[in-house]
Amino acid sequence: MEKQFRFDYEHYASLAELPEADRQLVEAAQEATTHAHAPYSHFQVGAAARLRSGRILHGSNFESEVYPAGLCAERSLLFYAQANYADDPIETLAIASNPSERECYPCGQCRQVMVDVERRQGSPMRVIMSGNGSASVVPTATALLPFTFIL
Repeated sequence: MEKQFRFDYEHYASLAELPEADRQLVEAAQEATTHAHAPYSHFQVGAAARLRSGRILHGSNFESEVYPAGLCAERSLLFYAQANYADDPIETLAIASNPSERECYPCGQCRQVMVDVERRQGSPMRVIMSGNGSASVVPTATALLPFTFIL
């Protein structure tokens, strides 16, 4: 039997079209790229999350000489948030990169952790993927990983 999976998302051809709060979060993610440690790939990624309280958290990727011991910006931020602000759910997560030749999309491991965070906090997390002056927004991380791993 054939089935289909579909989801809605928003696309903004210009970051100026984003709502002000989302644009500020993307700017925070872009700023976080300056703290990335990416001496091997030279691909700096930053993430910023807005918690329900309004607090903004930042994360960046970190590459290690003992590959694969590095960590993506999204997971750096999500693990920090869950360890320190578990009772303050993440409402929106923004991702940016430098260079920024296209929108920055999370890897498979990050997508799974995003879904895990949504399950743990009991609420969806909007995800803004930005780059090259544009952005795409999904209303929940689950849209990025429809066939998620479940124990």
